[in-house]
Amino acid sequence: MKLNKIFKNTLLVLAACLVLSACATKKEVATDIKGQMQGDVYTGTDTVEYLAEGVPDRVFFATNESILTTASRETLRAQAAWLRKNPGINVVLEGHADERGTREYNLALGERRANAAKDYLMTYGISSDRITVLSYGKERPVDSGSNPLAWSKNRRSVTVKAN
Repeated sequence: MKLNKIFKNTLLVLAACLVLSACATKKEVATDIKGQMQGDVYTGTDTVEYLAEGVPDRVFFATNESILTTASRETLRAQAAWLRKNPGINVVLEGHADERGTREYNLALGERRANAAKDYLMTYGISSDRITVLSYGKERPVDSGSNPLAWSKNRRSVTVKAN
């Protein structure tokens, strides 16, 4: 009986030590990830394609956000300038989200992101008749990983030529 109590106490102490050591473990972010993210917004270029020469086709968003970052606004200004020079081109703004959240939530979030990009392009003189908004939610990830870098690459709006 006494041996059983000592065994239980020993197990309890070991479990407590394990839990405390797990809480104290500091997780390091790989240096290549730090260079590709600002906060939780993707800033790398490995998944960026081009709408036209020198005009990136996508902008990235923070988690659960549809607010344009400074870098996103710069990209959209370049897109607007290119679209003004090419008045015969129409575009589709595709809104995307990462894998977290329900399908319905991510479809709505993707639509808000694409509309944020559309509204910004319209402030630079692009007619709403030339812009179609389409949300894919989490259905078309550019990176299928389940980590912060993959999620940040998937939170985006992509501008695609429609004609």
